[in-house]
Amino acid sequence: MSDRNNTPIVVKSKELALEIIKLCKKLRDEKREYSLADQMLRSGTSVGANVKEAIRGISDKDMYNKFGISLKEASETEYWLEIISESGFLTKGEIDKAYKLCQECLKLLITILKHKI
Repeated sequence: MSDRNNTPIVVKSKELALEIIKLCKKLRDEKREYSLADQMLRSGTSVGANVKEAIRGISDKDMYNKFGISLKEASETEYWLEIISESGFLTKGEIDKAYKLCQECLKLLITILKHKI
């Protein structure tokens, strides 16, 4: 694995994606909630996918554009986690790990984008 794959944002966004996958499986299997699970799955796994694209961007502009998309996807994921918890489909305790990972990704992405060239 290259050094690019061990950066904090790559590691955290991958951890977030894996946690989101677990939560979506729980939503589908135990709660029979498919629409919210699909929405959260798309945004939650997109964070890391766009981070990976960003670190291999063909230009600085491309790189920052992909990081910007990752930030938007992380914000959307945060929203779905809040909605799923507040609606009672899953408890705060059940989403806590994913929520914390999402917050960490948001902070890292904001920091990256603030240091834009």
